[in-house]
Amino acid sequence: MSKLSWQVQINQRLRSSIEYALRRAAIVGVGNELHGDDAAGILVVRALRHVSHPELLVMEGGLAPENLTGPLRRFAPDVVVFIDAAQMGHAPGSIHWVAWEQLDGISGSTHTLPLTLVARYLHGELGCEVLLLGIEPVTLGPGASLSNAVADAVEQISTTLCNLYR
Repeated sequence: MSKLSWQVQINQRLRSSIEYALRRAAIVGVGNELHGDDAAGILVVRALRHVSHPELLVMEGGLAPENLTGPLRRFAPDVVVFIDAAQMGHAPGSIHWVAWEQLDGISGSTHTLPLTLVARYLHGELGCEVLLLGIEPVTLGPGASLSNAVADAVEQISTTLCNLYR
């Protein structure tokens, strides 16, 4: 993906080039609360629960984001953004965009199906753009606590999305 910061890219991805209007977006938090930093995506969407905007759907995908394809189909988003812990070889807590076509190279997933399969389905069936906003974890072990680096990243993403959809 681009070398632009994730904050700049979020504005580019979630806004239309026409009149800079917000695109219809679904934000899906993915992960496992019992595995330390793997809770990151879930925590972001929980922080967004109070945000009400007609162009935004916020959902917890947990361990099985594939179970959300029905609600996603009904919402008919222009873009689906999965937020998840993703081991990409960057500094702990760093935030990076990943295109769905690149998801096979990302590790650390505890999901029932690889996100690449879910993304391929959504892209093909709904014709929407599918992205992953990945947060580099410190630890994904069972029973681990959320690291400070990932907690900071969760706060940054939550604040950015809240400000975008207020």
